[in-house]
Amino acid sequence: MMPLTPFSPELILPALAVLLSFLMLLLLPGLRLKDHRLLLSFSGAFLLSVTLFELFPEVYTTADTKLTGVFIALGILVQIILEFFSKGAEHGHVHGERRQEYFPWPLFISLGLHAFLEGIPLSENQPVVWGIVVHKIPVALILGGFLLRSGLSGKAAWGFILAFALMTPLGTWVGSFEVISGIYNYLLALVIGMILHVSTIILFESSREHAVNLKKLGAIALGMILAYLL
Repeated sequence: MMPLTPFSPELILPALAVLLSFLMLLLLPGLRLKDHRLLLSFSGAFLLSVTLFELFPEVYTTADTKLTGVFIALGILVQIILEFFSKGAEHGHVHGERRQEYFPWPLFISLGLHAFLEGIPLSENQPVVWGIVVHKIPVALILGGFLLRSGLSGKAAWGFILAFALMTPLGTWVGSFEVISGIYNYLLALVIGMILHVSTIILFESSREHAVNLKKLGAIALGMILAYLL
């Protein structure tokens, strides 16, 4: 594995995806109110497929299979707990329009921990970088729209987005440490469980009344095909 530098794409691209999406919301306010379900469907299918094509073969050929399954299941449970605090922001569902009087720490901590953990495999899995980048764009658009509508000051909203954008690169950097190598495969299994939960929820919830329509089906198929071609 090549050592990470401050300009490694594994570090830069996920952060840029978040920051540029938020900047687009500021420059194009109409995006805050747009329906992002098709983009969510595409990103969920892309992320799920990259996980199936890249992460599953790696983790099941380099670690104890039964223990790997335990950590994947644990990852699903961890993600369910995180969503108790984030209210589903990881898969594009930020509920509530109530004005924020205080900085939303529970939302930030849960999203930040999710972003940190999903960054761990990126230092050794280049295709997964694109899966995370594609996943972050609709999430950042929906999250950014929520923050801008919530009544938070511009400074607080930018602080939230900037810190959130840096969490995945931080996880990638930590994941590249030699001391992590002994438990890397089980951390990877944990992340797989989290991704499985998030991506499948996206696919089930990204259409009105849970109905599959041709546009959604096309977005899902495109995401799977592009992930395969990586």
